Amino acid sequence: MSLIEKAVQRLDQLKQAGGEVAPSMVAAEEAQIAPAAPSAGTPAPAAVAPEAPVETAAPASRSIHIDLGRLAQMGMVTPDQPRSPLAEEYRVIKRPLLRNAQGLGAGVIANGNLIMVTSALPGEGKSFSAINLAISMAMELDHTVLLVDADVSRPSVLNRLGLPPQRGLMDVLSGDISDLGDVLLRTNIEKLSLLPAGMPHQRATELLASDAMNRMLEQMATRYADRVIVFDSPPLLVTTEARVLATHMGQVVIVVEAAKTTHATIKQALSTIENCPVKLMVLNKARERGAGGYYGYGYGYGYGSDARSEAA
Repeated sequence: MSLIEKAVQRLDQLKQAGGEVAPSMVAAEEAQIAPAAPSAGTPAPAAVAPEAPVETAAPASRSIHIDLGRLAQMGMVTPDQPRSPLAEEYRVIKRPLLRNAQGLGAGVIANGNLIMVTSALPGEGKSFSAINLAISMAMELDHTVLLVDADVSRPSVLNRLGLPPQRGLMDVLSGDISDLGDVLLRTNIEKLSLLPAGMPHQRATELLASDAMNRMLEQMATRYADRVIVFDSPPLLVTTEARVLATHMGQVVIVVEAAKTTHATIKQALSTIENCPVKLMVLNKARERGAGGYYGYGYGYGYGSDARSEAA
């Protein structure tokens, strides 16, 4: 019997008994036959809340792919062609740099693993040399390499490697990014990582001379004993940023364009980094053939005024 039928039946019984029925009595009867509420000791079914989306933390550094075939077509050093003429030349060029970085040179050099590649003027091949030097060093068995695009006014490392612009050095120094690991790029070249220049900044020179830069370089230089850090910097005679950066470096490589850069220009460039303990020079775009039958690079290196040089 339904709830309504029971209520009607009870109403009829009350009428037959001659009693006046108040509306509240019917409500009371309905309440008695209504399903009982859960007792205080019985918990009510809990509502199931929708699952919140799970957020995954971003990796400390990201991986990017460098097209090695494209680099080879551009005439650059690649790990899959370790015996190419250019690879042999950079093998000779990097050797004194690595010895100095390991403390095996003529004297102990502070921050010997911080190596800046620059030139006196634009167009002499400093970025080309910095990239090739970094790749060549990454091919060593005992070293990892970080290539830093420090030419913050005209960055070119990522473009030369066929990669889009990324946040990097300037974003960390300006405080826009707090963790250096968030902007480091792992490459498919084993042991080679990249630090892009990042977004342009009006106070780039001040940022490179800041305490934040000092702390970052100290972290980069000392965190991994086997790490060599190569900086592609602006030309020395065009901006002051290269001169500021050189004050942090243990070694500076100056790329000189053969048959174009004058002795006076080179001397002027050298005078801007007099305090750097080790200055090496690489002769780029030479037209004379070396003993191996290919175009040779010349380089010289020295400590202060005691300089030596030899041909590659």
